[in-house]
Amino acid sequence: MNLKDKRIILTGAAGGMGSILADKLSKAGAKIAMVDANADALQVVCARLSGVIYPVAADLSSIDGCATAVDVCQQHLGQVDMLINLAGLNSFTDFSEQDPAHIEMMMRVNVLAPMLLTRALLPSFLAHNSGTIVNVGSIFGSIGFAWFSSYSASKFALRGFSEALRRELAETDIQVTYIAPRAVKTPMNDDKIMKMGEATGMNMDEPTMVVNKIIQAIESGKKDWYLGFPESLFVRVNALLPRLVDKALAGQNKIAKIFLK
Repeated sequence: MNLKDKRIILTGAAGGMGSILADKLSKAGAKIAMVDANADALQVVCARLSGVIYPVAADLSSIDGCATAVDVCQQHLGQVDMLINLAGLNSFTDFSEQDPAHIEMMMRVNVLAPMLLTRALLPSFLAHNSGTIVNVGSIFGSIGFAWFSSYSASKFALRGFSEALRRELAETDIQVTYIAPRAVKTPMNDDKIMKMGEATGMNMDEPTMVVNKIIQAIESGKKDWYLGFPESLFVRVNALLPRLVDKALAGQNKIAKIFLK
């Protein structure tokens, strides 16, 4: 796919990966509606970029917020060619102590927002028999990690949605791409997670590398792409022999628990 002149909605556009991805897409000639809940950060990012960009401050944690975001983006872009669902929340915590309100917020942003935004755009995509939906998930959406129960659950759901929707749209020319990075060095992973990752030997990628892979997946029309080795191999092992992975992760889980407080 040639990204030049493609009209793209990008969520999480002011974040660590989002700002880099917006820059790369803009330089490729795309027209971008940049959606983020942080209006101030969004303005800072947009001021650094060139090309056709539209900042859209929106709360994606509600039905009305998602509907408004799509309406504003369509006013700026007209017919949308692509939706990139990148916005997300993370949580490294003991699930028994996690704030129920935070669990709800995570599921709203990580799962319901991509579904609602896709639902709002899909009639137009179907009418034109074209469009691309890119859902950025996680390796945690295929391997459930201790102390990331809510986050893993949300990414499992996003992966399932992507798979089911792709099959639902199999007789159309609408593309559904699911991309699953391993851990990325962005502000979403706070100091606690970074220290835990170092202690457990967790592999973490630079955001620019991950963004380049996302663009490569879009341009090549990949359906699924799991980033990082050996994590991409562990995804297959976990699908076949999850109890074996239980044992393999037991030691790492004990070390990770130390960093919860």
